[in-house]
Amino acid sequence: MSVSGSLALAAAASLASLGAPDPTAGGALLSAAESVDWWLVGDPADWWFVVRNADYLGGGLLLTVGLTVASILLGFLVGFPAGAVEVYGDGLSKRLVETAGVVLRGTPIVVILLVMYFVLGVPQVNLGVGSISPAISAGILGLGLRSAAYQSQIFRASLSSVDDGQLEAGRAVGLSRFEAIRYVVVPQALRRSIPGFQNEFTIVLKDTSIVFAIGLAELLTRGYDLFTEQTTAVLEVILFISAIYFVLTFTTNRALDYLGTRYAIPEGESA
Repeated sequence: MSVSGSLALAAAASLASLGAPDPTAGGALLSAAESVDWWLVGDPADWWFVVRNADYLGGGLLLTVGLTVASILLGFLVGFPAGAVEVYGDGLSKRLVETAGVVLRGTPIVVILLVMYFVLGVPQVNLGVGSISPAISAGILGLGLRSAAYQSQIFRASLSSVDDGQLEAGRAVGLSRFEAIRYVVVPQALRRSIPGFQNEFTIVLKDTSIVFAIGLAELLTRGYDLFTEQTTAVLEVILFISAIYFVLTFTTNRALDYLGTRYAIPEGESA
């Protein structure tokens, strides 16, 4: 059973232990409500257990954020050229990019991670000041390529949304086709891709929980470790982790909302 599935089952058991109402007992709902302080969900002792282990969860948070940022960047570096090839390419290169995208989007992320780690055997990466373990390298590569397959469609749609007249106007003032795409089409396409990129960031952030399959202890896995140590704190651990995920997604989405508004194409300036 996956970590997320175990969390769900354990949460149900924890709620039951708090006095979840029995449908056959008419007054059980009132007694359950009275067993929990009005200002706090869960047991204070269990919350204190979570707070004492916040540094342990912090290690998982750093791994989650690191995997998300690295995977998004890799997805952009691969996905944007792939989207451009799908729009402006032809022949073998276009067919290869389209086929690779279909395969990556159609393969479960856990399978991609297992192939990267156990089949391909991604090596350790030395950065001079430190090194990246094979498991982390496989996680970044798997999540990044999967993200690239989806980002390519975001950028393909945004590039296609720029009117052909923009490209022709660039050619008319003496730019080559490549220069017209680079200086006229791409800036507009990047601005229009921000909403789709927002969704992709949230998806990648949540997909980092799957790296437990290759032995990485990210945020959700470390939460699982905590409530197996003290099973009465299941609800508190889940609420604490959920709050962290919410803060991450909320702040990032608000930042991208600001960028989308700040760099939006003024209406009427492009077709």
